[in-house]
Amino acid sequence: MENVKTKKFTERLFENVKPIWEKNHQHPFVQELGKGTLDEEKFIHYMKQDYVYLIDYSKLFAVGVMKAHDLNMMGSFAQTLHETLHFEMELHRQFAAEFGITREELEATKPTPVNLAYTRYMLNVAQNGSLAELVSCLLPCAWDYWEIGKLLRKQYGEHLSTNRYAKWIETYDSEAFGEGAKWLIQLMDELAEGKPERELTILEEHFQMASKYEYLFWDMNYYKQDWPI
Repeated sequence: MENVKTKKFTERLFENVKPIWEKNHQHPFVQELGKGTLDEEKFIHYMKQDYVYLIDYSKLFAVGVMKAHDLNMMGSFAQTLHETLHFEMELHRQFAAEFGITREELEATKPTPVNLAYTRYMLNVAQNGSLAELVSCLLPCAWDYWEIGKLLRKQYGEHLSTNRYAKWIETYDSEAFGEGAKWLIQLMDELAEGKPERELTILEEHFQMASKYEYLFWDMNYYKQDWPI
């Protein structure tokens, strides 16, 4: 009797999220970023909003430490939290400085309605749901940024030397960032294994929702949306 390969849960997630991610990848913010034609003010808006987003995104890893099933998993979440706070955010500050954004400006930034809604959605799921639900919210940002980095490198790699946003593309196309995304993908599969369909459906709903918020995040920055008052 032939062995039938069981489809991994993340393969199902990837197949079903394609319509949303395709919209993300074709968003004018992403495409203009890849071409190097993105208006600088839009990128500055993004850098500020992404900075405050990262602060709340980091908290998800802290909750992951608390909800982890064993010491190894606790260590992985703790290490990722440390790297995000002390390395990724410092790189973010350095890159922002190249566009005239001071650390004080980054720290003083208030989240827009979309940013606030996105992070509060994830934090609510993380605090009130299971570890698997937490990871299903963490994964879209890490995974799709990796996909975007690879895509833009493939589409516009030959012009990176003249693209002022090249460092952004190189960061998310990097092996180091890819390893972080792959860890979350593997963890998602481990946590989903053996779960009934009703629970898998909930995980996929979170994954899809966070992916939709990713689109809104690009849109919000492209149009420099903020509070109306």
